[in-house]
Amino acid sequence: MRRSGTFARQVLLVRVGRRSRDGHRPGRPGIDSPGRFDIDPLTAAEIAAIAPISPAIGPVRPTSVEPDATGSGVDAVTVPLLPGTPTAARRASFVLVNATTLTSLTLGLTAIILAMEGDVRMAAFCLIACVIFDGLDGALARRLGVASPFGAQMDSLADMCSFGLAAPVVVYASLAGSVATPAAAVACALVAACAAIRLARFNVSPKDGGFFTGVPTTLAAAVLGLGVLIEVPMPGGVQVAVVALLAFAMVSSFPYVKLAQLLRLPPWLWAMLVVGALIDVRLTFGLIVLAYLSSGPLLWLHRRRAI
Repeated sequence: MRRSGTFARQVLLVRVGRRSRDGHRPGRPGIDSPGRFDIDPLTAAEIAAIAPISPAIGPVRPTSVEPDATGSGVDAVTVPLLPGTPTAARRASFVLVNATTLTSLTLGLTAIILAMEGDVRMAAFCLIACVIFDGLDGALARRLGVASPFGAQMDSLADMCSFGLAAPVVVYASLAGSVATPAAAVACALVAACAAIRLARFNVSPKDGGFFTGVPTTLAAAVLGLGVLIEVPMPGGVQVAVVALLAFAMVSSFPYVKLAQLLRLPPWLWAMLVVGALIDVRLTFGLIVLAYLSSGPLLWLHRRRAI
C-alpha cells in the first residue's frame, strides 16, 4: 500500500506509542538491543483508525494480511469501485454505465476485424458507433450519480482500443492501394501514438471547464470515421497529410472548444450547416473540420494577446 509521508509518520507514532504503553521502547541496533528494531506490527483496526479518508470513496479498508519480503504480515487494503452507499439501484446503474463502456470497446474491436476483412464502410459505421457510446457512458454516469475513478480508467482503456487502435486500422484499410504502404503505415502509427499520449495527458492534467487541450481522441476518430464513410474525394497524399495533421492536433497545446459549447451556437448557423450538408455533404464536412482545427491556434493567439 502506498502511503503519504504524513500517514507513514502516523504509523510510526502509533507503533512507538503502543510500545511505550507496554513499558518498552524500541531498541537501537548495537546499543539497546543486539538485533534489528523490535516493533510489533500494527493490527488492522489500528491501520483503519489512522488511514487517510477520501471524501469521494470513504476510508481505505484493511481486508487481509499478506506476507511481505521479510515474512511478517502486512495488511492489504481495497478501495470500493463504487463510491458512496452501494444500494441495489446504484449497483445496477454502475453496471449499466460500465456495460456501455464495454460496448464501445467491443465495437472498436469489431471495427478492426471488419477492416481486416475488407469491409471498410461497415468498420467506419462501428467506429462512429464507438463515438456515440463513448459519449453515452459519461452522460449516464453523471446523470445516475455513479461516476467513479474505476469508470474513468475503464473509459480511458476503451478509448485507446476504439480511437487509438481501431481508428488508424480503419483508415489504413481505406488507404490501402491508393497510397504507398509505408506512408499510410507511418500516418496511422502517428494516430495510435498521439492518441495514447493524449489520453495519458488528459488523465493527469487539470480539467478546463470549457476547453480541451488538443483535439480529443473522440473527435479525431469521428472525423476519420466520417471521412471514410462519406468517401471525401482527395488525393492519397492529401489524405495521409490530413491523418497526420489530426494526430499532431491531438497532442498540441491549442485550446479547442468542447461539444457542449458548440451546441450553443446560434440557430442560424446550424441552419446554414444543414443546408450546406443537403447541397454538398462532403464539402460541408471538410469546411467544418477545417474550421474546428483552425479554431485552436486562433484561440491560442487570442489568449496570448490578452496576457
